[in-house]
Amino acid sequence: MSLDWQYEIALRENETLICGCDEAGRGPLAGPVVAAAVILPDGLYIEGLDDSKKLSDKKREELYNIIRENCVDCAVGHAEVYEIEKYNILNASILAMKRAVAKLKICPELALIDGNIARGFDVRAVPVIKGDSKCPSIAAASVLAKVTRDRMMDEAEKIYGGYGLGKHKGYATKAHREALLSLGVSPVHRPSFLKKLLGGE
Repeated sequence: MSLDWQYEIALRENETLICGCDEAGRGPLAGPVVAAAVILPDGLYIEGLDDSKKLSDKKREELYNIIRENCVDCAVGHAEVYEIEKYNILNASILAMKRAVAKLKICPELALIDGNIARGFDVRAVPVIKGDSKCPSIAAASVLAKVTRDRMMDEAEKIYGGYGLGKHKGYATKAHREALLSLGVSPVHRPSFLKKLLGGE
């Protein structure tokens, strides 16, 4: 089963060029937060498209290629660890999404933003709670953001070995927590996310 377009169409006023936007990586202890913006052809049906969190790695990779090949336009933006620390994870997530939308070569008339906040965009932006389970364009963005971030964490593992970043992608698994206690904090880790684990205020 794939998402249909009814919910997404109902959010429009007179706009025809719509992008969906979503992020990946709000919860991990390490790595950037990554966002994608995707403009799909109206009514495009992509078999199996859904919230990226509900999909296997293999299915996400498959859909990533289908989305890239069939979309009108797409772009990815991210916020680095130092920006997460400076602005907090919510604001860094919004920053990443704004960057993704701004990088689109074709400017959308409406941006559908996953979540309950859509502020500071240069186009009309509407927040959609659980949008990655309701809107095809947001679901497509969730897949692109997740696959892109996972690949970034695979690269981070090559630089900062021993943490298993390529395996858990920075999330707080038992093995990751144990590696942190043993090896300490790397430059790719988010200090504000580690206070409880490592002690300190």
